[in-house]
Formats: sequence, C-alpha cells, structure tokens
Amino acid sequence: MLITEKVESGTVSRTMYYGKGDVWVYRTYAKPLQGLRAIPESGFPGRPNVIFGMNVKMAVEGEAFLPSFTQGDNSMVVATDSMKNFVLRQAGAYEGATPEGFLEFVGRRFLERYSHVSAIRLTGRQIPFDELAVPTDGGLQPGRLVFRYSLNECPAAFVDLRRTSDGAVLEDHFGGVVGLKLIKVKGSSFYGYIRDEYTTLPEAYDRPLFIYLDIRWKYEDPADLRGENPERYVAAEQVRDIAHTVFHELNSPSIQNLIYHIGRRVLQRFPQVAEVRFEANNRTWETVLDEVSEADGKSRGAKVYTEPRPPYGFQGFSMTKKDLES
Repeated sequence: MLITEKVESGTVSRTMYYGKGDVWVYRTYAKPLQGLRAIPESGFPGRPNVIFGMNVKMAVEGEAFLPSFTQGDNSMVVATDSMKNFVLRQAGAYEGATPEGFLEFVGRRFLERYSHVSAIRLTGRQIPFDELAVPTDGGLQPGRLVFRYSLNECPAAFVDLRRTSDGAVLEDHFGGVVGLKLIKVKGSSFYGYIRDEYTTLPEAYDRPLFIYLDIRWKYEDPADLRGENPERYVAAEQVRDIAHTVFHELNSPSIQNLIYHIGRRVLQRFPQVAEVRFEANNRTWETVLDEVSEADGKSRGAKVYTEPRPPYGFQGFSMTKKDLES
C-alpha cells in the first residue's frame, strides 16, 4: 500500500500501512448461502451458516498516519485493538451470507467511521465447521447443533477499498479456496524435461501426485461477491469439486498442465468470472517399495511411499477468458 508524500525536492512514494491480524470472529445463525447455480462437478447445495467464522486481517493507509512514524505523534492513530473490536462488532450487523461480502461490509463501514483513512485492505479465511449427523426417525440427518472444527481447505476472500470523491470504491477483490490438498494414486506422469549434469530426478510415466493448491478468482462485476444474486456467486466448495473432478479425469503430464485444465473448467462453468489464479506446491511422495507382493505371491499394484524431502516445487499461474478462445 503506497502513499505519495510531498517533500522539498518534489514527491516521493513510500510504503506505509499498519493493521491487525488474526482477528477470529464467530457469528451464529448468519444468513444461509443458498440458491447457487448447479454445476455437473459439484453437489454442493450451499452453506447453512449456523456458524459463520472467519480469521480476518486488516491494514489501513492514509497520509494522516505519517507523523506516527516520523514524529511519534499518535493523535490520528486508530489502535489496532480498536480495529479488532470494530471487526468483531460488525459481525452482528452483517446481513449477508458470503465471506467476501463480510469483508466489503467491514471495509465500507470503517471508511465511513474514520474519515482520515484513505484505504483499507482486508483478507480473511472462513473457518469450516462440518455438520454432524444424528439419528432421527428418518435416519441420520444433520443435527445443526454440534459441529466439528475442520482443518481441511477453506473459503478465502480479499477486498481492497479506497476513498474517492465519490465515496468508497472497491479497487480489487478475490474469492478463493485455500489449503486444498489432493492426492491421486496413479494416472499422472512427468517426463520429457531437460536432462543435463544437474538432473538426478528419474522420469515418471505413472506416479502418485500429491499437490497443495490455492485457487482464487475475480468477478467481472465485483458486486457478485456479495451473493445478493446467489446464481452469480461462485462458492469455494464448487471450485474445490471442479479441481478434484478434473484431477480425476485428466492423465496429466505435469502440475502446470493440471492447473491449466482446472482453470479452463472454472471459466467455462462460471462466465461471471474474469480471472482465475493458482498457487500450487508439489508434495509428491517418495517411493520406498515399488512392488508389494501379497501372501499368495501375486502383486496387485500396491506400493509403499514416504513423505518427500523438504525442498518442494511450486507453480503460479493465472488465466482469463481469453484462454478459452485457444
């Protein structure tokens, strides 16, 4: 986040911001997310939002904060503890159903409250709570009282708002799913790469492939992030399901090729999305035993693996609708 400062020799741009991280907020009985457009890859119906939990990070920018850095003058500083309390209180006033919408709601209200703040940037991860089934007369049904805290992938969101003469403007945004971990036991390969004096990696024509994956997307119309028209909202769970479906279907020659095809499918299913971004890590297991013989002496394709050594490969990639034209 940059500000432009006038000095005797002209102007200078500098980075200047401060804020609060790890603001954990839980709201019960928020508005349910429902009415999503169905796609073939996913049976996700929506989120009941009985527990709407987020871990939020916020940063603010403004020329009024410069004296706190240069002169130790805190007269215009909003304490980061006050920021934390502001986020927590807004969870009670928020009437929407999406994490992106919540961050935008908080950002706009913060700019309304503190007129000397020129911009605010908020990122957050929605905390997943899995519904637990309980016995009923009709069989096992979601109980909607007891939930299990999940350490699996979660929805993510980012909004960047700036004050203008026309009011607060949403300058940037994304929705996302982060922390996705997928293992495909066979049907992936990696060969044909440069082989020289530095190459020790053997070519693999059928390998297990274990990836860590973060996927983010931007809307053509940022208003879609609020979920006011649920048919135009892209749920993280639907993108997650697209990712594992494409992974299942594709015999991929690389992670790069895999994320490209996941991106194409996301753009095909959701015309309202303008851009998809990926960050992927290769966590493929190392082979210990290439063949396991069972008691009858026959091999049924079983193998033994262990975790890879600490260095890992990673990939970054972005796609737009132009990629659908090729």
